[in-house]
Amino acid sequence: MKKTAIFILVVLTVCKSFSQQNDWSDVENVFGKKGAVQDNVFKISYPRSDLKVTIGKFPVLPGFALGSWIGFMNMSKHRKMGKHMNMHAHNADIKTSTMMMGDLVLLDTEVPEVLRQLVSVDLKVTAIHNHLINESPNIKYIHFSGSGDKVKLAEAIKSVLAVTATPLIPLSSSSQTTNPDWSKVEAILGTTGKHNGMLLQYSFPRKEKLKESGMVMPSFMGMATAINFQKDGDKAAITGDFVLLADEINPAIKILLENGITPTALHNHMIHDEPRLFMMHFWAIDDPAKLAQALHLVLLSTNYTR
Repeated sequence: MKKTAIFILVVLTVCKSFSQQNDWSDVENVFGKKGAVQDNVFKISYPRSDLKVTIGKFPVLPGFALGSWIGFMNMSKHRKMGKHMNMHAHNADIKTSTMMMGDLVLLDTEVPEVLRQLVSVDLKVTAIHNHLINESPNIKYIHFSGSGDKVKLAEAIKSVLAVTATPLIPLSSSSQTTNPDWSKVEAILGTTGKHNGMLLQYSFPRKEKLKESGMVMPSFMGMATAINFQKDGDKAAITGDFVLLADEINPAIKILLENGITPTALHNHMIHDEPRLFMMHFWAIDDPAKLAQALHLVLLSTNYTR
């Protein structure tokens, strides 16, 4: 009976600990807004709806290529339990640390102060680069990471957002009066995308276990190929990034170029990733179905989850 009682207490303690780990309300209180949870990852987004970015005459919507995001994932380490079940319940205590990663969308003029603030709050800079080309004004993207107490991490990155003009409260936007027909694109890509006003958005995870600093990273933590369409009359613009292994890079570039799509950036988002991952961004405006065919060919050349 004593062993049974201790076992039940251990189980209850562990369940309570896991429940506390998956409670992100304290983090939401720091940001003052709700986030989304998927695959044990909590993510919060800050579209740069304050910016009016164009490429030529094409207006880039915030959700198309201007979305800052912050992701959190708990890392749990169990204390070593006794060999038998007659251990005390406190042996089941769980030490929890949180990993934070994300991507900040910035004006060129915001980059220096953001870097200084990231360093001052002990967050790591993992990448600085462009995603687009020929955009006005010029936009840069800074990737970052950190680990520790989730509330302190949230407070740290919020202090970074505070030195930018990023709207911390969503700005009102005009409602979309049209609903584009994406049926041809969805038929080609073989799955339904996320409809968001004038946008069609996709996320295609890879089949491998992708790790950062030894931790397996769910696709929701920025590990999936992203493809976005934005309607432009009878045509559409595309952007996003393919998540590639080294040997997949140049075959993908060849396919894109042969189909009138420009690779716009090639870089890493992380420092200690395994396997080594490369993110390749792209841009084109053309017939949506034609673009979808080309993007599908690139997907087929990678080890993505169908």
